[in-house]
Amino acid sequence: MTLTIKTDLDALNYLRESKALPIVSVWAVEFAVIVSKWTTRRRTRLALCQLTRHQLRDVGLTPDQALDESAKVFWQA
Repeated sequence: MTLTIKTDLDALNYLRESKALPIVSVWAVEFAVIVSKWTTRRRTRLALCQLTRHQLRDVGLTPDQALDESAKVFWQA
């Protein structure tokens, strides 16, 4: 029997429903989630520091708030 995973969402649902995953698999999934969050934070903060004052006003931030947020390291929430 072959398991076919169609999308990333299907893969995540499969992992959630599986009751007997080896601990290494659980750690690997948790690690992947953390790295994904860190990557998103880094990318978002890099983009934030490139916004103009007008764009910052559109998203409800002051330049000082944007500077403070973009200065954070990627692992800080």
